[in-house]
Amino acid sequence: MGERKPISSFRYVEIMDSTLRDGEQTNGVSFLPHEKLMIARMLLRDLNVDRIEVGSARVSDGEKEAVKMICRYARQIDCLDRVEVLGFVDGHQSVDWVVDAGCQVLNLLAKGSLKHCREQLGKRVEEHVADIKEVVDYAAQKGIKVNLYLEDWSSGMKDSPAYVYKLMDMLVDTRICRFMLPDTLGIMNPLQVIEYFRKMKKRYPDANFDFHAHNDYDLAVSNTLAAVLSGARGVHVTVNGLGERCGNAPLSSVQVILKDQFHAKTNIHENKLNDVSRLVESYSGIAIAPNQPIIGDNVFTQVAGVHADGDNKANLYCNELVPERFGRKREYALGKTSGKANIARNLRELGLELTPEQTQRVTKRITELGDRKEVVTKDDLPFIVSDVLKHDVNEERVKLVSYQVSLAYGLKPLANVKVEINGQQYESHSSGDGQYDAFVKALRKIYREYLDRSFPLLANYAVSIPPGGRTDALVQTVITWQNGDKLMRTRGLDADQTEAAIKATIKMLNMIEN
Repeated sequence: MGERKPISSFRYVEIMDSTLRDGEQTNGVSFLPHEKLMIARMLLRDLNVDRIEVGSARVSDGEKEAVKMICRYARQIDCLDRVEVLGFVDGHQSVDWVVDAGCQVLNLLAKGSLKHCREQLGKRVEEHVADIKEVVDYAAQKGIKVNLYLEDWSSGMKDSPAYVYKLMDMLVDTRICRFMLPDTLGIMNPLQVIEYFRKMKKRYPDANFDFHAHNDYDLAVSNTLAAVLSGARGVHVTVNGLGERCGNAPLSSVQVILKDQFHAKTNIHENKLNDVSRLVESYSGIAIAPNQPIIGDNVFTQVAGVHADGDNKANLYCNELVPERFGRKREYALGKTSGKANIARNLRELGLELTPEQTQRVTKRITELGDRKEVVTKDDLPFIVSDVLKHDVNEERVKLVSYQVSLAYGLKPLANVKVEINGQQYESHSSGDGQYDAFVKALRKIYREYLDRSFPLLANYAVSIPPGGRTDALVQTVITWQNGDKLMRTRGLDADQTEAAIKATIKMLNMIEN
């Protein structure tokens, strides 16, 4: 075996994002055309991925409209050649669809294993190759570039390598630009990826190979890295790891490991990774796990007091994954293991100066809350300080005097609200799509009509209950607000979901007033 070429000698690794095609095969995910356009804009313009795969030919009218919108935008910014569409070995149909959609690149889905060719198509490899060549030649006549997926390539290399080689032998010298090698069923491990990829590179040294991983064994990222180490010029990823079954290789993880662990170069703007992840989370409805590397809510949050103490002294608990690199900020969460150093750091960030004895009392209260599994955030800290020390660190300037919400079958919910703001009482009413929506609309009217002030926008709304299924269980409602360019998060706890949300809302208004 010859000496392996170090990854650092590569100019860059090409990143192809397939969120809008393969990622949309996630169960329950279907992007609207304008949502696809917004995601594509961010991937191309802000994140700067090399290529995006935006849909499949002949799926639906909505799919075609989305592809047309994306291609019009890509043409405007002179990157139409970075937009690709999946097509099929179907004579002229997929090519004509791609041409009509305004795209220039077709990713042709062929059979990469003998089993798929024989049992799904009922054809010999020579017949399948003839059909592929017909599509490639017709695409060339229409000015369309073609990349070729060898579907089920991983099974093909395991069970029928002679078929894979025969297929490649007949196609390697055609107009096909890239050969894309997918682990369609997610069955490979990194050692197998290295073995099979090296065989492909040795046999076809001038071919341009991509690798496309699936995450069934939680090895998509590892397999992607193994492919790059073994000669893959491009890798396929999705935002947040979306994809069929267990998903694909997550873009954020692949990017940072390639850069930090293997010193590879990519064109990705890392400070936009979190933004695109949140956009896709919002449109897909698939929540990002709090502990998801790089993009999860908790990954830049220290809880243990010893960690905060070490960071205070010499950043002892930091690594190359500094949050500012990804447009984020390190936080120091509050819980029973926080310790004085963690709490003191949060107090300083809020501009609250306490004596050591006062800090000790606040620490004790937070520890007690943590023992009861109550969630405490930095935004809660002023209220805890006020409660523990019994002084006016944060006066309650917004008070809910009274409210009534009604719900009747066939009628919109109604809300009557009376609040006191800085000593002055105001009253209003409104209807809404739900009880809480009616309550918030009534509050908005008060702020707009009486105070001539804007009311923060609701950015996210999440409800959680303890396990067990009891109808009287406490409900925790977490609401994220957009107040200008700042995000705020407040929590409310009550047996009633609407009441919990109202508590979180009043807490948010007090934070603004103070």
